Amino acid sequence: MKSKLIKRREFTKTSLTMSAGAILIPPFYIGKSKPKLGDEIVGHGDFRYRLHKEWGDLDPAKTPVKNCHEMVMDSKGRLIMVGDETKNNILIYDKSGKLLDSWGISYKGGHGLTLWNAGGEEFLFISDNAGAVIKTTLYGRELMRIEHPFTYGAYAEEDKFIPTETAIGPNGDIYVADGYGSQYVLQFTKEGEFIRKIGSGKGDEEDQFQTAHGVCIDDRNPKKTTLLITSWAHNCFKGFTLDGTYIETIFLPGAFVCRAVIDEGNLYAGVCWSRLKYLNQTTNSGFVTILDENNKVISNPGGTEPKYIDGQLQLMLQDQPILKHGHDVCIDDDKNIYVCQWNADQTYPIKLERV
Repeated sequence: MKSKLIKRREFTKTSLTMSAGAILIPPFYIGKSKPKLGDEIVGHGDFRYRLHKEWGDLDPAKTPVKNCHEMVMDSKGRLIMVGDETKNNILIYDKSGKLLDSWGISYKGGHGLTLWNAGGEEFLFISDNAGAVIKTTLYGRELMRIEHPFTYGAYAEEDKFIPTETAIGPNGDIYVADGYGSQYVLQFTKEGEFIRKIGSGKGDEEDQFQTAHGVCIDDRNPKKTTLLITSWAHNCFKGFTLDGTYIETIFLPGAFVCRAVIDEGNLYAGVCWSRLKYLNQTTNSGFVTILDENNKVISNPGGTEPKYIDGQLQLMLQDQPILKHGHDVCIDDDKNIYVCQWNADQTYPIKLERV
C-alpha cells in the first residue's frame, strides 16, 4: 500500500512541477467561502480522502433514486448499486460516475446487494425488504428466490421476515440477515435448501442482536474464516463460525455500523448514525469507519479521530457533516471508497478519493 501511496504523491508533485509555467487563476467564491468540489479532505493517518459529493449525480427526471442502499464492484470494475426506486432498482456506473445501465422495477424494498463470483461467473443477491432474497444475473434475470422461512420450517407463519443482507460462504452457502424481521441469520445451501438459524434472535446476550442489519464473510485470516454479523443498536459486529457458534464482539462505541466490507487486510463500514455526547442517536449523522487487520479503528472519514485509552476504543462521533446516513461502502482497485446513503434527500452515491 505504501508504494501505491508514494506513486500517487510523486505523480501529484510531478504534475505541479510541469504546470509551473502555466498561468494560474486562483479560485474565488461569492459570499461565504466554502471548499470546491473535490477540495475537502477527510479521514485520518494513511487513510485520507478527497470528497467528491457529485460523483454519481444523474438526472432525477430520467433516473431517480429514493434511498441508495448498497454497492458492489464486479470483475470488470463496474459499480453496481441497489436502491428502492422501482423505476430503476439497479444502477450500474463506471468509475468516472457515468451511468452504464439500469434495471429492476419490482423490488420495492431493494436494500441489500451481494456479488458472488462462482468460478468466474458472477451473480447478484438482492435483499428485498418486501420479504425475499433474489438471485439474479448481472443483467437482471432472476434465477432463484428465498422467501418467508415458514416455507422451510424455520419460522412460524406469523413471524416477521424482512431480509436486509446476504453473504455467500466459501462453499456457496447463502447467509441471510433478517435484520428488520426476527433477528436471526439464516443459512441455506447454494441451491436454497435451509440449513440452520444462527443466533438467538433479538436481545442483549452475546449471540443475540439489536437489528442484525448486515452479514459478511471475513476471510482475512485464511485459517479462521468467520461471519461478521452487525448488531446496530449495540454498535458492534459479532463474530461467529460459519456453522453459527459465537466467537467475539468488535465493539465500536458511538457507531451504528451497517455491513462490514472486507478489502485485503482492512474492514470498512458505513455508519448510519452517530451519537451525541452521551447516548443519543443523532438524526442526519454518520461517517465511514475503517479497521485494520487486528480490528483496530485507524480512520473515520467524516468522524472523529479514533482514540484508544488503555486499549479501549473511545466514543466515536460525527465530526464533519459530509454524510447523513452512511449505509454502505464499496472499495475499488485504487482504494477509493464509494458511499451510499439512506434517507439523505435522494442523494446519489458519492466518492471518497484516496490521497
